[in-house]
Amino acid sequence: MSVAANLEKLFSLEGKVVLLTGATGGIGAVLAKGMAAAGARMALCDINMEALNELEGQIEPGGTKSFLLDVLSMDSIRSCVGSVIDEFGRIDVLVNCAGINKREGFLDVEESTYDRIMGVNLKGLYFLTQEVAKHMIKAKKGSIINMASHNSVGMLGGVSVYGATKSAVTALTRSMAIEWAKYNIRANAIAPGHILTALTTATWENPERADYLRQRIAMGRPGTPEEVLGLAILLASDASSYMTGAMYHIDGGCLAGGQPWNFDTRY
Repeated sequence: MSVAANLEKLFSLEGKVVLLTGATGGIGAVLAKGMAAAGARMALCDINMEALNELEGQIEPGGTKSFLLDVLSMDSIRSCVGSVIDEFGRIDVLVNCAGINKREGFLDVEESTYDRIMGVNLKGLYFLTQEVAKHMIKAKKGSIINMASHNSVGMLGGVSVYGATKSAVTALTRSMAIEWAKYNIRANAIAPGHILTALTTATWENPERADYLRQRIAMGRPGTPEEVLGLAILLASDASSYMTGAMYHIDGGCLAGGQPWNFDTRY
């Protein structure tokens, strides 16, 4: 077997139906295009239909369709999942990428802000996954990929609610993995580090904050959404058939310790 054929056998998403939430976000849009290019039939789900239609137009026609989804509404969750099943007949992979944040000090957070971040990042993920898992259980197969965060384990100032939701997402991932393994359903989490997107541009353009972050990243730079894609394809593909219940970091060496202090070396 040739190298190309072997790689295709391992990592191809050909024929797999992928439901992707938060599809129009900085990371979500890259996953949408990249997973489609790997052969997946994409169900793109988001609250912004105009942006969804624009994104769908950037993907080669034939296997992609957009669906309105408001993860704060149980009716919308049920309607969206039902429409995806009606369109594609099944859901092989669920990618929970929808998420929001508002940077505020712990003492500054209002109840409405708390409820909205918790609702989108945690409650919405919980009940959407519950709805999708019912179909995966019937099919006795599936892969669930939850988008966690560096803030699942390492905190910054002003992200208390966001960090709490992402820590909870990792715990939910383990629950999904152990409860549904008997149905051949796997659940894993991806924890992006400091990724440069439209939402984080202001942080990276702030000299003080950018320097703070670079010192804490061994590679000394932000990551890109494209650098998240490879792991998502791995976890969606059959190459990860014995991987479940874990969180995988894409952080440029942030958790490893960041950039070292000066030390003596011949090199």
